[in-house]
Amino acid sequence: MPTRPLVSYEIDRVEVLNAEGLVDEALMPDLTPEQIQHLYRHMVLTRQFDERMFKLQRQGRLGTFPRVAGQEGAHVGAAFALRPDDWLVPAFRETGALMLRGIPMEQLLQFWGGDERGSGFPRELRTLPVSIPVGTHMLHAVGIAWALKQAGEEAAALTFFGEGATSEGDFSEAMNMAGVFQVPVVFFCQNNQWAISVPRSIQTRSLTIAQKAIAYGIPGIQVDGNDILAVYAAAREAVERARAGGGATLIECVTYRMAMHTTADDPKRYRSDAEVENWRRKDPIPRFQGYLIAKGLLSADSVKVEEAAIAAEIQAAVERAEEEMKGLGDPLLMFEHAYAEMPAYLKEQRADFIRLMAEAQKEEKHA
Repeated sequence: MPTRPLVSYEIDRVEVLNAEGLVDEALMPDLTPEQIQHLYRHMVLTRQFDERMFKLQRQGRLGTFPRVAGQEGAHVGAAFALRPDDWLVPAFRETGALMLRGIPMEQLLQFWGGDERGSGFPRELRTLPVSIPVGTHMLHAVGIAWALKQAGEEAAALTFFGEGATSEGDFSEAMNMAGVFQVPVVFFCQNNQWAISVPRSIQTRSLTIAQKAIAYGIPGIQVDGNDILAVYAAAREAVERARAGGGATLIECVTYRMAMHTTADDPKRYRSDAEVENWRRKDPIPRFQGYLIAKGLLSADSVKVEEAAIAAEIQAAVERAEEEMKGLGDPLLMFEHAYAEMPAYLKEQRADFIRLMAEAQKEEKHA
């Protein structure tokens, strides 16, 4: 039958820093040398903290947690585009973004150590707690953005999620509402190629994640997620547009999870060493480091000094967190802090639990 074109679209990709550490000066964001060095230091801090957390988990001193190795450029670069009056709505793989926002390392250690006090982020940081359910927090980000618009605040909300979350209904609802009401929110997808063990190739038929924005009347753009300069440039533009009343943006950040999904996962069961090694050559930290060295902002000696200083900071945070978490072994704590006044059924369960523990202790003595 006769047809005529109705809609056409294209998706742009942003790259600033190539694999050799060379910058396209026409696209270079406006950053001072001090800001560039700060970004590098924070990426190294994120990597070292991630590695230390992994060791603590394997020693039984920390619970299951999601590693972030390989994705430092993605979430650190995006969070750096925010102002203190903006909101950050994380998923669960944004350790570096949370620390950049001002969340203390010991508080993150508490959270992943099973101490719920680790979720109590300072209110003035405008940062929501870690969200484990996939995709649900995107709706929270849209609600916050809508409230900002209603209040007349020139601020924005930025929310992180993985490409797997774009297959959830929550993603569609959040995107649709953001498009309809033109709220100041930035949807930041860390496309790390794997939704646990499900590869990107069978996760969706879309050629890009960014093009999913088109259906909701929202701009969509793809960025090299291992190029922190490109990530920052794209995020800053989107956040500034949101603050100015230009509505939402979807940013697809193409990166890679070099470690396991969580410490309870074995990635060797579903992906090859060759694939991992290919992406390891695109590691965002050495890539950015090469640029800093070429610009005279970093040297081999200063790299070692910085890494040693960061290791000392992390050790101090571990000691503070473990001191704070002493005494959390009492199982009766599970009944506390949920209600201001404990309901009758919970009091009954608590009493039954105390009785069962006492009986178990008697059996141990007679065994």
